[in-house]
Amino acid sequence: MVPHFLGEHDHHWLRVLIEEHERFIGRPQRELDARLREPLPCETPPVKLRLAIQVFARLQRSVRNRSAVPPRKARALVFEAAALTASPPSLILSGVAGTLRVTPRELSDSLFADLPGERLVAGAPASPGDLALRINLALVQALLFHASRVRIDVEGNTRSLVRHAKLRGLICFVTERGGKGDVCLELSGPFALFRKTRLYGHALGEIILMLTWCPRFRLHAECNLRGRRLVLQLRTGDPVVPGSAPRQYDSRIEERFAREFRKLAPEWDVVREPEPIHADGSLIFPDFALQCRANPARRWLLEIVGFWTPEYVAQKLARYRSARLSNLILCIDEERNCTNADLPASARVVRFRGHVDPTAVLRVVDA
Repeated sequence: MVPHFLGEHDHHWLRVLIEEHERFIGRPQRELDARLREPLPCETPPVKLRLAIQVFARLQRSVRNRSAVPPRKARALVFEAAALTASPPSLILSGVAGTLRVTPRELSDSLFADLPGERLVAGAPASPGDLALRINLALVQALLFHASRVRIDVEGNTRSLVRHAKLRGLICFVTERGGKGDVCLELSGPFALFRKTRLYGHALGEIILMLTWCPRFRLHAECNLRGRRLVLQLRTGDPVVPGSAPRQYDSRIEERFAREFRKLAPEWDVVREPEPIHADGSLIFPDFALQCRANPARRWLLEIVGFWTPEYVAQKLARYRSARLSNLILCIDEERNCTNADLPASARVVRFRGHVDPTAVLRVVDA
């Protein structure tokens, strides 16, 4: 199944939708909502229009309606006065308004000015093309909300994808493909094997924002939609708006080390997130590779063991021990309390506190 993405052929009615929105800028949100429940003055695909309105509602900005009287205070005084008399509403409003020294109209407008529908319409996407991309993203994410299992063949940005999956409680299996740094990620929720669930659909949907920053990817997702099993396919170049650029470094410690080492040793290349390493049936993603430009055979892998949980430290070190790397440098925070028995026998160890000393690392690679 390939989604029916919006493209240039949809720009004409998206432009009309934007123009309708612009007509209501400065007016209450409820008036715009009422207008959008009516047909647009052009032919529009109903399903796409409904999705476009939902996306538009999330993107548009609104501002609080300034009221002459704080809404809660206005309601309290008016309702209290109404409970004490059987007078018509107009007389009650006039009496309370006189007490507050505002007009009855100002008091009436203040009563519910804090409700969402009374917020004033402000800006929104100015381009039909931008709106189309955002709708396409919402379309894919809506399908992934129903996904029980996702397979992604990807090149680049793998570490960020794996990190996101683990932080959101997804089960993530990583295997290498082709031997050129390409990997296959299989993602699912812990309960996917036992029952169909949407519990992890939002986490899967967020993956799309990160995939758009990968040089190449192909996504294959098994979705359960209204009792039907569908397979969603997505690949590089599909018209989906990109998310925020992934962070280049996990921490300031990593960023500072890379900057200082490049300055200290300009003859060495500092490669962020090099190709993964096979270890005990899985893959490890080192933080850096240090490679001598004049002699590429002089190459070191470097891992900064910083603010990790004890369980994660034990797991990561166990994998490095199984990998038996002869060119591994472990920079270990002194607060981690790692003993020599925990460390890979062949690893060079640089202890640090607060920041990694690039001079100490350079002494290792030059030894």
